[in-house]
Amino acid sequence: MIIWFAAMSIILTWMVFQSPALDYRLVALGAVLPVIEVPFGGGPLHSLGAATFVLAVVMIATQKRRLLRRQLLGLPIGLYVHLILDGAFMDARTFWWPFMGLSFTPGPAPELSRGFWSLVMEVIGIGAAIWAYGRFGLDDPLRRQKFLSTGQLDRSVMGS
Repeated sequence: MIIWFAAMSIILTWMVFQSPALDYRLVALGAVLPVIEVPFGGGPLHSLGAATFVLAVVMIATQKRRLLRRQLLGLPIGLYVHLILDGAFMDARTFWWPFMGLSFTPGPAPELSRGFWSLVMEVIGIGAAIWAYGRFGLDDPLRRQKFLSTGQLDRSVMGS
């Protein structure tokens, strides 16, 4: 489920913010990060509280450093997008952790509970990644290098 989260988080974040200064690599990292909890059945990274905590840390740590803030905001944005793409909000106990108790819902993480649909989502993610590669002009070596080194998309792909 890594490609699903990485590709779709970049695309959705671009559709909402269309910010050329955002580090879309951090968006993808934030969206993929909760997958490390899958062997444990889910955990705090599948909660609204963890994403909000990371957002608060970024906001406090980057006071008066606007450009750094804009870059680092990709991480909590990715965590929030993961919650949406994963449907984590359908598991109230984990989603609202620690406000509904300190334990998590027993059973498999959302990524494993879908069975065949997880494979379908990953195939959709591959298609979305291919589309994004073309849409964001990453076939151009200069644009691709800029994305790989800074996480930024070229300004010419912003809009429409």
